[in-house]
Amino acid sequence: MYAMLSTRGPGGWETLREKPDRIREVAAEVEALGLKVHAQYALMGQYDFLNIIEAPDERAMARAAVMLAARGTMRTTTMQAIPVDDLIALLKE
Repeated sequence: MYAMLSTRGPGGWETLREKPDRIREVAAEVEALGLKVHAQYALMGQYDFLNIIEAPDERAMARAAVMLAARGTMRTTTMQAIPVDDLIALLKE
């Protein structure tokens, strides 16, 4: 699982203002790469959106992040997300 935080540039916001459903279209493009978008949130703060994405590995996630950023309308910060139960189990080993 990965948490992808993104910020939109002026061109990205203009696209969303004119075509709000573009948010869902981008999720479909990400899923076409073999990833699963579990949740999408609009944020009020330093970042504009948070997406929770399941990817088979880091390479697949990196490919999607680069594909999105290459458009020039957004910047992303992507972090691997570890379920708390998994972390607890790891710490008990």
